[in-house]
Amino acid sequence: MASLTAPDIDPDEVAYYENLAHRWWDDQGPFWPLHRLNAFRVGYVREQLCRAFGRDPDADRPLAGLRLLDIGCGGGILSESVARLGAAVTGIDITDKNLRVAEMHAHWSGLDIDYRLTTADDLASTGATFDAVLNMEVVEHVERLPDFLAACGRLVRPGGVMIVSTINRTPIAWLTAIIAAERILRWLPKGTHRYRKLVKPAEVTAGVGDGFRELNRVGVRVNPFNRAFSFRSSLSVNYMMVLQRGREVSAA
Repeated sequence: MASLTAPDIDPDEVAYYENLAHRWWDDQGPFWPLHRLNAFRVGYVREQLCRAFGRDPDADRPLAGLRLLDIGCGGGILSESVARLGAAVTGIDITDKNLRVAEMHAHWSGLDIDYRLTTADDLASTGATFDAVLNMEVVEHVERLPDFLAACGRLVRPGGVMIVSTINRTPIAWLTAIIAAERILRWLPKGTHRYRKLVKPAEVTAGVGDGFRELNRVGVRVNPFNRAFSFRSSLSVNYMMVLQRGREVSAA
């Protein structure tokens, strides 16, 4: 089994997810919160991409013809969801075990998804760009956040968008996402998140650079009783953002 190394990759994070790779598609196992969140966030992705690209969100395959990149795709939970909406999906991850799980499940599901063992920086160095880059629950796990976000930004074509979903670095997020979710309710394995790595919205916008403008931002909350996700105005804990890259103008 292999995994990649690079300055923005935390080897402890790699080892953590390697140990859990075989549990990705067990929606009652350690990734059940991700399965629940995925069902919620796919609706947001669908709505925001249709708005950005002038699509009908009620169509059967509203993302048909769009090239999407799923960064940190893991076992393929999000990649498969957007592929079913018609998108041509490339999923990248730094852990070979995750990709093997993703490839096997996509085969079983009859989905054609291009999974690659690579980093955002290495992929960007090839000149590859996509209509949309999905950066969901990833930025809070990387080292050298500005470098990582800059690489992700280069992967968005002019006029394309990036959607980021993560956890804010606030005291209430520490209490909710780490103390409550990991240590009290035990919804997540202890050590899933580290407070110093949580990311403020301003750090996301600064990281992608001045070439992007913000289209949307919204907070996300989870009901501890029924485990249901919903939108909220406050970004103090979980949040999602949509950023659009400016269209390049050729010289006259």
